[in-house]
Amino acid sequence: ADPWESYNRKVHAFNTTVDRCCLRPVARGYNTITPGPVKDGVANFFRNIDWPVTFLNQLLQGKIRESGVSTGRFVLNTTFGVLGLFDPASGLDIPQYDEDFGQTLAAYGWEDSRYFVFPILGPSTLRDTLGQGFYGYFHPVSYMIREHDDYRPLIVDVVQVRASFLPRDAELEDAYDPYVLLRDVYLQNRRFEIYDGAPPLEDYESLLE
Repeated sequence: ADPWESYNRKVHAFNTTVDRCCLRPVARGYNTITPGPVKDGVANFFRNIDWPVTFLNQLLQGKIRESGVSTGRFVLNTTFGVLGLFDPASGLDIPQYDEDFGQTLAAYGWEDSRYFVFPILGPSTLRDTLGQGFYGYFHPVSYMIREHDDYRPLIVDVVQVRASFLPRDAELEDAYDPYVLLRDVYLQNRRFEIYDGAPPLEDYESLLE
């Protein structure tokens, strides 16, 4: 799944340098000066506005019941949760779904795809890269960039997401090959998401033939 490994490793090295020089210090500063409830509110807000993408992809995948649940969750958190800053839906045990166009392409048969590392943005696959092309038309953050040339929501989102991964930094740095660890974790997680948490068992016997 990684025929472009030589290129990917170069981009990974570049991303690691940028992260150590810029993203990680900013994320640590954000963690230090931002109160816990505020961090939770920011994370809740950005998770809530993922709804248009999740909803559309649930429809495309034929998950009609789940799309209704996602809509109900969005309405509840947007209203009673003050524009999504709070998450009353989780308190009511309303499940949260996360669907994207890469998962929809996989549902239509493109299950396996080549690993690809984006500069700055990090791990992806060829399938997920094509899927990202639809985001500008449906995701509010991408809409703000395209229509208003406003990158502030994107910057805040990137910082808060990076801050959420700070506890994993030591594990990555202690790895024998951080590139392989990051690649395998990403691909396994995507497989888990594509199969809604229940991926089929690998056919190890066929690999030995």
